[in-house]
Amino acid sequence: MTAPDRRPDAVVVGSGPNGLAAAITLARAGLSVVVYEANATVGGGMRSAELTLPGFVHDVCSTIQGTSVASPFFQALDLDARGAELVHPAAPLAHPLDDGRVALLERSVAATAAGLGEDGRAYRRLLGPLVREADRIVSLVLGPLLRVPAHPLAAVRFGLPALRSSVGLARSRFRDEPARALLGGLCAHSMVALDRPTTAAFGLVLAITAHAYGWPLVRGGTQRLADALGAELRSLGGTIVCDRRITSLEELPPARAILFDTTPRALVEIAGDRLGGRYRRRLAGFRYGPGAFKVDWALDAPIPWRTAEIARAGTVHLGGTMEEIAAAEDEVARGRHPDKPFVLLVQGSLFDDSRAPQGRHTGWAYCHVPNGSTVDMTARIEAQVERFAPGFGDRILARATSSPVELEAYNPNYVGGDINGGLQDLRQLITRPVARRDPYSTPARGLYLCSSSTPPGGGVHGMSGVFAARSALRREFGLHA
Repeated sequence: MTAPDRRPDAVVVGSGPNGLAAAITLARAGLSVVVYEANATVGGGMRSAELTLPGFVHDVCSTIQGTSVASPFFQALDLDARGAELVHPAAPLAHPLDDGRVALLERSVAATAAGLGEDGRAYRRLLGPLVREADRIVSLVLGPLLRVPAHPLAAVRFGLPALRSSVGLARSRFRDEPARALLGGLCAHSMVALDRPTTAAFGLVLAITAHAYGWPLVRGGTQRLADALGAELRSLGGTIVCDRRITSLEELPPARAILFDTTPRALVEIAGDRLGGRYRRRLAGFRYGPGAFKVDWALDAPIPWRTAEIARAGTVHLGGTMEEIAAAEDEVARGRHPDKPFVLLVQGSLFDDSRAPQGRHTGWAYCHVPNGSTVDMTARIEAQVERFAPGFGDRILARATSSPVELEAYNPNYVGGDINGGLQDLRQLITRPVARRDPYSTPARGLYLCSSSTPPGGGVHGMSGVFAARSALRREFGLHA
């Protein structure tokens, strides 16, 4: 991974999913491309490591690849040929309640509805039509926001419920707690208080992807997905330079286009006066969302769920009723740390035995906390697991924790522990990173932003990188990809 020996057409700073997607898009158009990465390996949020004990493989950030398999960029790749094998859990998601009931989100809408009792029919009415138009809705959601939709009827069907608050949609459609809690937990991925408009969109998109595409994980760890993208880029003639942190434009070779898979804050630090004072001030107003506190576990056995069917799911939402989840997320939005946080847990080794020594297991979970928090949430997270899996604590061989401050130190794109590249409320979804017709371009000729701080936002989908690369190809090279 050495520096290029000739002047490249384009440079990408950062090798997260969007940076690699941008580089691949540029290379497919016939350009010479160099990617600079500050760490020893490519990946950004797609890295894996032995965080607890030797032989236990943990994903540092992303494990479940729902938006990846739905993304047009990833669908165009032969991941198996590049060594990234996707493994699908028996069920994408489980949401247990204290009374022993479990809302299971199955691959089938009908099977999910069958487990929701009196709300089964309402669930089919809400999700059935959306899942049937999944490709059209995904193309809408994973595309630039300010455009005429290619499929207006699908956009209306999705948009009417999606514009609502999570709490409002759940209460208007469902009567019983399992369905309400299931939707509430999905919507809480937004990291925005659930009484806010458009938070329902996050839950609907996640439910659609789970039904239409599944929520797989990568055998052997998500790092293999990053490595697959790196191999794809090299096959196209691209160059990757690792262990090279870029702090100023002067450290880069001359290129007609430079794309930054960074936050707006880092773009300002690197590009400085090249951006112009007004644009820099607007970037300085970019708002970052709540942080995450994460715990990884090495376990001597699977998590002992009180209800056995929870073990069918790759992802488990722990937080009880919709009201409890909404209250916890509201606490975070107000800058406080909930006693009973909403916990998102993944038990990947149940479906991929390469992640732990024989007979052993891994698991991880995180909760939302105020941006930049230094409060240790380990005990509160583990109490939520123990609530639905008595005896869980006795299964722990070792743990590793990551506070928001530590997450940012590991990956500067996680400002204050914000893993979404910026607050995802209604205003900032539309004006991400600032109100601009082409949000990927900057006032400085040849400089572009391609990170999750641009539309369509957070997630391992690569589409921010694709759209930024297309903007650069059009503006700098007169090409259309």
